[in-house]
Amino acid sequence: MTTALGFDPKFLADVDVPLPDRPRSPDRPRLPDHPDLVTLAYTHFSVSIDPARRLAAVTGVNIDGGSLKDVARSDNWRLDDRLPASQQAGNELYSNNDLDRGHLVRRRDPVWGELSVARRANADTFHYTVCAPQTATLNQSKTLWLGLEDYVLGYAEQYGRRLSVFSGCIFAQDDPGYRGFAIPRRFFKIAVWSQDAAPACTGYVLDQSPSLDPILDKPLRVETDPPPLGPYRTYQVPVADISSATGLDLEVLIDADRYAPVAAARAEASRWTELTRLSDIHL
Repeated sequence: MTTALGFDPKFLADVDVPLPDRPRSPDRPRLPDHPDLVTLAYTHFSVSIDPARRLAAVTGVNIDGGSLKDVARSDNWRLDDRLPASQQAGNELYSNNDLDRGHLVRRRDPVWGELSVARRANADTFHYTVCAPQTATLNQSKTLWLGLEDYVLGYAEQYGRRLSVFSGCIFAQDDPGYRGFAIPRRFFKIAVWSQDAAPACTGYVLDQSPSLDPILDKPLRVETDPPPLGPYRTYQVPVADISSATGLDLEVLIDADRYAPVAAARAEASRWTELTRLSDIHL
């Protein structure tokens, strides 16, 4: 088997952007309910699993917009045998309900380079470690979430068609329980590019709270039942807020946040911008 390369912190020109982790230093104490993460390397991306939650706390993917390949979906979902099954969320979470296997690393993002490598990257995104439970509702806000990378890639093209993206679950103590799992209500995404020999980035949050409760309260789904309607909401947020919510060390990215001045000029209650169209994004 070819060794997976994993996320490359030096992928962007002139800048070093490491995969975020939970703090380990005495001056930045870790939250008591945040255990060590287990990092797994795949083709062009890495996933750091919270073994207690059995889902990804953070993922990191390198995207080469100039050499993306069009590869068919495999949909061959499987556990990763490098990690105990008891630390992963498999099909037992997703069967007979309206929860989707939501790609935290968007399927097409690592699918670039030589065709054999692109195909391996495509297959790698169908490990259960790469996904998280997201409601099956697809509305305008969810579509915006799925299109963020393309929009930022278009902007960053003037600085080179490369992007690194971090995404993951925002775990909270009051996340609802379901089939022995705690289901995240929110997810984050941070897009990073190199601009003038320095990192630049923007952060986002997807909130599935309104559409989640009707699903978790339902009995087993009959396959002919339509998924319940309910809104996702997508926000542009300060990266510092993502760091506070996740417990991840994002110091390098906080300093590079292009949205931070916008948020700082606003009242505390309006620091987040709800996105209704891609042009609402501050870059």
